[in-house]
Amino acid sequence: MTEIITENVNSKTTDIDLCSSSEIVKLINDEDKQVAFAVEEVLPEIAEAVDLISKQFLKGGRLLYFGAGTSGRLGILDASECPPTFSTDKDMVQGFIAGGDLALRTAVEGAEDNFDFGYADAQIADKNDVITLISASGNPKYLQGVFAWAKEKNINTIGVTCNKNGFVAQNADVVICAEVDAEVIAGSSRMKAGTAQKMILNMLTTASMIKIGKTYKNLMIDLKPTNEKLKDRAIRIVSAIADVPYSRALEVLLDTNWEIKTSIVSIIKSVDKEIARKELRKFGGILRKVLREKIEV
Repeated sequence: MTEIITENVNSKTTDIDLCSSSEIVKLINDEDKQVAFAVEEVLPEIAEAVDLISKQFLKGGRLLYFGAGTSGRLGILDASECPPTFSTDKDMVQGFIAGGDLALRTAVEGAEDNFDFGYADAQIADKNDVITLISASGNPKYLQGVFAWAKEKNINTIGVTCNKNGFVAQNADVVICAEVDAEVIAGSSRMKAGTAQKMILNMLTTASMIKIGKTYKNLMIDLKPTNEKLKDRAIRIVSAIADVPYSRALEVLLDTNWEIKTSIVSIIKSVDKEIARKELRKFGGILRKVLREKIEV
């Protein structure tokens, strides 16, 4: 059998069961410090994946995460945070886990070992989409089923893994392999491997959303103000970009039904909300492009 790096025993923690609580958490923290360096090694591959994802987004494509266990849960977490953060349609970024939604809370016996489950789940994807296979070991048969569908339909694939010897690393079109070395507890890939995967997924979605105009500078101009904290943030964003008092920003946001970009264009360009919306549509929602153009009223 091919070596599974994520199953290796960590020589630094062989006596962890004899340690005090403070010694245990120090050992875990010391190992966690290495994760960011492992991710740094694969930044070129992450950037390549971002270019692919953002290109497909502009074609109307979607980013579809597939994983088993911790990896599947991390994909669903990242996908679920895109609509409130960037006002994306709920279908634009989606996460799927071997065993279905039940597997989010309860282990589903044999789900990750089922090729047919993966092949069936992947049939949601078409040629405009990007399929991302997430797995620390890179070997679940579930993901092999997903890949089979992707290959059959000529769908772009990204592999996020920690094992260069696994199926995912050997077959995905773009491979992001953060080698985090052995876990504190042998085989517990929810730890360093899981942390690396979360960092990478955050980069994939955040950078792709930036590339398609979902931010202005480093501000979340497409967030959905669904609670008091986010409403306050929306007001402060409009106030800062449009250079108006908090009260004026609130007034315009209420008039535009809390559309941040519409409010900014309306204030800066001195146009009503309908014209602001029309200009944003014209430039694909990219605020910088709208602000540097002259609007003919």
